Amino acid sequence: MMIGAVATSAFFPSVTAHRGPDRAGEPPSGPEEQAGQPEKSTAQGRGELTPEQQQQVAQLQQTDRQVRAHEQAHMAAGAGLAGGATYSYETGPDNRRYAVAGEVSIDTSPARSPEETIAKARQIRAAALAPADPSAQDNRVAAAASQMEIAARQELAQTERAENNGAALAAYRQVAANDEAASGFAAIA
Repeated sequence: MMIGAVATSAFFPSVTAHRGPDRAGEPPSGPEEQAGQPEKSTAQGRGELTPEQQQQVAQLQQTDRQVRAHEQAHMAAGAGLAGGATYSYETGPDNRRYAVAGEVSIDTSPARSPEETIAKARQIRAAALAPADPSAQDNRVAAAASQMEIAARQELAQTERAENNGAALAAYRQVAANDEAASGFAAIA
C-alpha cells in the first residue's frame, strides 16, 4: 500500500509535471520538461522573474516543503515498514523542479503471529496518520490497519479460547480420573 500527499497544481498553469527522484530546485534535465513554459519576457531573458512568476515560485517552494515534510513523517513513524519516498515534480517558471506530490510504500502484510500483527497494525496506522494533515489515502491505509488489528485480535482470542477449552478438558479428565479411583465409578469426558 502507499501513503502520501498530493498538492494540486491548479494555481500553476504554466508548470509541467515530472515524476522522478530529483531534488527540488534542480533545473530540468531535458527539453521535454520545458514544454508548457511561457515564452521568456525580456526580464526573464536576463534571469529575472515577473512578480506573478515570483509568486508562483514561492507557492511551489511552500508546496515542496509541505509535501516533503508529509512524506518524512510517514517514513519516520513507519521505520522498518516504510520504504523511501517517491515524488512527483512540477517545473516552475524559474526552470527548477518542485515536489508537488509524494508517496511512501509501506508493508501491510500480516506478521508471523497475531501478537506481532497487532503491533505491526498499530505501527502502520501511526505511520499513515503521522502527518499533521493526513490525506484520504492515508486515512484509508489507517482504516485498513485497524481492520488488520481487529482480525488479529479475533484470531488471538480464538486461539486463547481453544487453549483454555483444552486446559479445562484436561483438568476435568484429571478430576474425573481422581474421583473414579476414589469411588470406583467411571466418568466419561
